Amino acid sequence: MPIRRLLYVCLDGLADDPIPELGDRTPLEAARTPVLDMLAERGRTGTVITVAPGVAPESDIGVFGILGYDPREEHPGRGVLEAIGSDMEFRDGDLAYRVNFATAEGRAIVDRRVGRDLSSEEAEALAEEVNEKLDLVGARFRLKATVEHRGALVIRSEGGPLSAEVTNTDPAYAKEGPLGVALETFDNEIARAEPIEDTPEARLAAELTNSFVEGAQQVLEASQINADRRRRGGLAANLILTRDGGDHIPHLQPIKERFGPSWGCFVEMPVERGIALLLRMEEVPAPRLDNSDQGFAAWAGLAAEALEGYDALYVHIKGPDVPAHDGRFEDKRDVIEAIDRAFFGEVLGLIDPHRTVIAVTADHATSCLRKAHTADPVPLLVSGGSVRPDGSPAFGERVAERGSLGLMAGVEVVPALVAALRD
Repeated sequence: MPIRRLLYVCLDGLADDPIPELGDRTPLEAARTPVLDMLAERGRTGTVITVAPGVAPESDIGVFGILGYDPREEHPGRGVLEAIGSDMEFRDGDLAYRVNFATAEGRAIVDRRVGRDLSSEEAEALAEEVNEKLDLVGARFRLKATVEHRGALVIRSEGGPLSAEVTNTDPAYAKEGPLGVALETFDNEIARAEPIEDTPEARLAAELTNSFVEGAQQVLEASQINADRRRRGGLAANLILTRDGGDHIPHLQPIKERFGPSWGCFVEMPVERGIALLLRMEEVPAPRLDNSDQGFAAWAGLAAEALEGYDALYVHIKGPDVPAHDGRFEDKRDVIEAIDRAFFGEVLGLIDPHRTVIAVTADHATSCLRKAHTADPVPLLVSGGSVRPDGSPAFGERVAERGSLGLMAGVEVVPALVAALRD
């Protein structure tokens, strides 16, 4: 039997609702995707509930699920993943958050992402101002800007361990146990962190979180960077929103030990890098994507090259998710077309389809109409190797609902893909 490889691609936020302006088609269904359609025709399709029915996942728990780890049982909280993926110092008993730079007027949130035009350089400078000027009584902290408006925060108490059992100050997300769940509707006001459990560790964590948010807002409000942004007609990045806290490093079974194949990965965001590091996947250095054909083609070349060194390669592409959050359905359609043309179109010419199983799915659905993650299933295609076609005519949400793979749980996908490597 020939040695087979697995190319496993997650297109972030791929699934969507039908859009009236696109002829009642989703952006994926409306996109010109001849390569993905060909893979579907030569393979099998189905749909996936990445975490659990009724849960609108954030990316971190969705990726956990589609990599074969049940986030309801094994997830440490997104903040821990962000901190580890950003190479921040973190130890058990610290409190780590995913954060957003945001815009506020008083306690009213004007924009949760500073209009999506905060540069990484501006964010890094603002974070350093907070680190240098804010004194958090009874604790030390480190705020790190990562990509544009995104960042991570680690708080270490001088009085003992902290608990992550506190609510988010970002009102767009709820904390349900270890899971971060996206909300379709919410009040645009800064929420106060409240202890979920009546313990000293949780009460102290909530108190320190609120002190940090309030103190950081004062520092950011006075920043020259924000004064310059206002003068140019932009929004001020004068608020830090916290969500999905974690307080320990999980001891997870390495993915090779759990499923057999050796894994490499390249990813765009710190949260996916944190997951890869915790699962002992080998990181493949890759340039940051800008959603251009040139960028996707470069990733295709790197993927084909890296695939020779591993049994399986996980590739996470952020592209479709961002425009969906802003309701830009035409842009989402266009980026899907670019991925089809420049990533899949290029990579298929560089790998042996008889030796390679190709799987494509998503971590969650992101609705352009609702501008939020939703609990809807995501499409899945599996092609190449010895996979037998099931008659799927294209790759899209409604075609996948009729595919022979059926409706799968996220944790079922990797075992099925590993079985396809061995058939």
